[in-house]
Amino acid sequence: MSSTLLEQTRSNHEEIERLERVVVQDLQTEPSSSKDRLVQGHRVRNMIHSIMRTAEKLVETYEDKDGAREDEIAALGGHTATGINVYSAFYDRLKEIREYHKKYPSGPLVDASADYEALLKVEPVISFSGEEGAGRYLDLHDLYNQYINSKFGERVEYSVYLDVFSQPEKIPRKLKFSRQYKKYMDALLEYLVNFFQRTEPLQDLDKMLSKVESDFEEQFADGKVVGWENHGQENELIPSQHSFLDLDYYSTAEELIDVGPEKLKEALGSMGLKVGGTLQQRAERLFLTKETPLDKLDKKHFAKPVHNGNQNGDAKATQEPDSAKQIALTEAKVKKLCSLLDETIERTKQNVVKKQALTYEEMEEEREGEEERAEVESDDEEGDIYNPLKLPMGWDGKPIPYWLYKLHGLGQKFECEICGNSVYMGRRAFERHFKEFQHQHGMRCLGIPNTKNFNEITSIEEAKELWKKIQERQGVNKWRPELEEEYEDREGNIYNKKTYSDLQRQGLI
Repeated sequence: MSSTLLEQTRSNHEEIERLERVVVQDLQTEPSSSKDRLVQGHRVRNMIHSIMRTAEKLVETYEDKDGAREDEIAALGGHTATGINVYSAFYDRLKEIREYHKKYPSGPLVDASADYEALLKVEPVISFSGEEGAGRYLDLHDLYNQYINSKFGERVEYSVYLDVFSQPEKIPRKLKFSRQYKKYMDALLEYLVNFFQRTEPLQDLDKMLSKVESDFEEQFADGKVVGWENHGQENELIPSQHSFLDLDYYSTAEELIDVGPEKLKEALGSMGLKVGGTLQQRAERLFLTKETPLDKLDKKHFAKPVHNGNQNGDAKATQEPDSAKQIALTEAKVKKLCSLLDETIERTKQNVVKKQALTYEEMEEEREGEEERAEVESDDEEGDIYNPLKLPMGWDGKPIPYWLYKLHGLGQKFECEICGNSVYMGRRAFERHFKEFQHQHGMRCLGIPNTKNFNEITSIEEAKELWKKIQERQGVNKWRPELEEEYEDREGNIYNKKTYSDLQRQGLI
């Protein structure tokens, strides 16, 4: 009986209301772990999308572009070609209902609420790579390989790349107009958008990026976008203060030779100067710009402009501003996403540094431990923390990993008698305590200087014995000028100070 348009409209309204109730019921349930929170977010997002699709159908129905809804309402009101006949329309409708139930006498009773309740048990499939760790870390290895193998990138470690990939303004502008850079930035933006949607399903990313675009339009028009302040002057000469080298650190042209031919070529090219010649000539040409402004240099030092024809030049002039604007907009979106994923980026850096000190077996154990903790992890801060091994607490108020406990040797105890029999856990804490106030105070009470000679000495008796030996050794090796200071007479004879003084008093020298 849902064939009529009005019945479909009523059914769509009912579906929206039921879905809204299920969403509220789901959000009232506090997830017990980060994995459950992620699953809940995706489940709610799927239901919201269902509501939006159903609402779009209702909008189309109410717009009634084909007039079907208006015709059906008129038919229910008894409007016919001969006039209005309410009773005839009523009995025709009654006859249609009776025929339907005769044709389907044993139709099952459908409990719609049960179907909607089942939505609360649905677990959406969320795909993460092994490196992403269920959404805890970023996996930028493919983009990292593109970066280090490109002309605009540098060969740096992956941990360093995690610091610089969110700062595209540090890349020289002339290197950003290549197809390789555009492809890299588009891939980076696509990955960050995809990752953010997987880890933050309830955030309205489209609204955030649209705001970025609107703000970007104003800033770009005013020339306030970082790295693109002079976006309309790509072909003009760049002043010497924006060159690749800071000439204030060099006093002669010979010192610039140590920079290398490539750096000199880049610095000269950035200022529009000739890049040819020997290494000495390049260094001298660049050094001229330290004291002489570019507008006062001889024209023979500047490179000749390249003419490719008016048609190609005009096409390039019209394409470059649009290309620059598109690249700058992509950079703005990437920086916005990096600010939203700031905690994830920092967590990824820490994970990369930690993995550098682990073997493959230890990394597998750590991964399995993280998966187990993700299953039983609870956000209840007041609950008792399960810590059977009595591990020390970390910065987050939870026990540190067992591999870290073993790495720093925190199971070893060191006792120091000089510090009042204080106990230090781990070799690192024990070595550090020799420079701390408590140990220094104990040494001052014993009348002994706290020097490197007394490192690893924790017993008072041992410290006194060592101090006694040091004093005796200093007494034997003490400087005695009357015996060890040497003097030379006119004939070249060498005497110590005492002998020389005796001979001089006797007049023999």
